[in-house]
Amino acid sequence: MEQEKIYNEAIDGDEGFAPGDGYPSCEGESCANVADETGGATDTMADASAAEPSAADEHAAEIARWQDKYLRLQAEFDNYRKRTLREKMELVQTGGRDVLLAMLPVRDDVQRAVAAMEKSDDVEALRAGVLLISQKFTEALRQRGVTEIEVAGKEFDPDLSEAVARFAAGEEMKGKVVDTVQTGYMLGEKVLRFAKVVVGE
Repeated sequence: MEQEKIYNEAIDGDEGFAPGDGYPSCEGESCANVADETGGATDTMADASAAEPSAADEHAAEIARWQDKYLRLQAEFDNYRKRTLREKMELVQTGGRDVLLAMLPVRDDVQRAVAAMEKSDDVEALRAGVLLISQKFTEALRQRGVTEIEVAGKEFDPDLSEAVARFAAGEEMKGKVVDTVQTGYMLGEKVLRFAKVVVGE
């Protein structure tokens, strides 16, 4: 009986809980306060993590930066393309204008020669006038990089000339240019017009 009484006294104050390390010690305060403090700490950590940018936000910002850079590059390239086309058109127009201005004095000389032929019978003077016009015209072309292709008596070169006929000219002129039907011209280092020639065979 005494053992049963001691056992009952031991478990009356604990309501079924045995004291030990796992049992919470409230030390005279409500255990609810401990739970409240723990809950408050959890909320603070949640707020701190919410303040930090997430990986998705960083990716979205990076995508926005690259899209902005792409749009800027596209606009710059479009402006460059338009500017280049405009400069090419201006270059073609300016180049054509320069050539035409150089040809106008030659045309003036031709008109004066035609008027002189109607009034004069001096063949030698007319011949000299036409020769001067031809030289002036050749010089105007030379100043703009146009030069005549010299092919007479040389080996036929298909890169410079076009053979329009063949002529039996003996062994010495075989494969060489015997006659020039149409003069060829170079513009700088490029062929402006191929020479049309007769090749010996």
